[in-house]
Amino acid sequence: MRWIGIATILVAAPLAGICIGETRIPLSTVLQVLANRLWDAGYAVDPIDEGIIWSYRLTRALVAGACGAALAVCGVILQSLLRNALADPYLLGISAGASTGAVLIAVAGLGAGMVPMSAGALLGALLAFGLVTLLAQLSGGGTGLRGTGQIILAGIAGSQLFNALTSFIIARSANAEQARGIMFWLLGNLSGVRWDDVWLALPAAAMVLLIGLWHIRALDAFTFGAESAASLGIPVRQVQAVLILAAAIATAVMVSIVGSIGFVGLVVPHAARFLVGVRHARLVPASALIGMVFLIAADILSRVMIPGQVLPIGVVTALVGAPVFALILIRGRASS
Repeated sequence: MRWIGIATILVAAPLAGICIGETRIPLSTVLQVLANRLWDAGYAVDPIDEGIIWSYRLTRALVAGACGAALAVCGVILQSLLRNALADPYLLGISAGASTGAVLIAVAGLGAGMVPMSAGALLGALLAFGLVTLLAQLSGGGTGLRGTGQIILAGIAGSQLFNALTSFIIARSANAEQARGIMFWLLGNLSGVRWDDVWLALPAAAMVLLIGLWHIRALDAFTFGAESAASLGIPVRQVQAVLILAAAIATAVMVSIVGSIGFVGLVVPHAARFLVGVRHARLVPASALIGMVFLIAADILSRVMIPGQVLPIGVVTALVGAPVFALILIRGRASS
């Protein structure tokens, strides 16, 4: 029954993202379009509806689901490695660094058009986290990733630094139209995603999910500290490097496609822990599933909250995520 429920959610969430939007499209029409495209069923469908469903709403739902799942799993990984409930790609500067790298490619023309935005975002994400880790060590955080408090503080400083660099690049190199588009994109924008983005987002989400599942024993051990993990025979530095690199790559890919989206990697892992507990064999897949549903739902809200206008999805995730996180904190304190 559990697998039937999971399969139902995996199918129902994208279908809801396709059917619900600026104008509602009947489920029967959606299914007919999918049947025509996938199996050449030959249903008579309005070409405009077919274009909207196949080229706009389906790609948007798939990218939103992949992005939500990937960011949620990244949050689980970072919170376990750092033993800090506030760790997520946004807070540790990874998202801000990825945004800076992507903007350097898109606006400043770095790479002369030969470097894709995803590569620039990845380099920016790795540079940001490397800088954050170095700053934490220099501030007395010790070696490796043990100085979790210092890393959080360094992450805040790194986020502010890279956000400032992004704003400087936009002000220096972008015209008014580019600046408006980039600022809207930085708040999270799914309007321009197409099938090329789907084939980039889905493998990135699958990669970080599979790596997280492969290392569930190590993630359980890291919950009790790096020393405990080492005592269990886990190659601490190697596993840390693999997991952080996977989180950085997934975050960079998602930022290069949809911009910076906050609260997913922070709130979803906490919600999943309330539902399935702290064991990562359940926590990792549950977080991926909840993150997928959460971001698809946020995308739907972004299209229907204000008639005739699409909000940046990052605005919706913040409006929903902040109160939910506050409730989680209050409930956690009340149960302790």
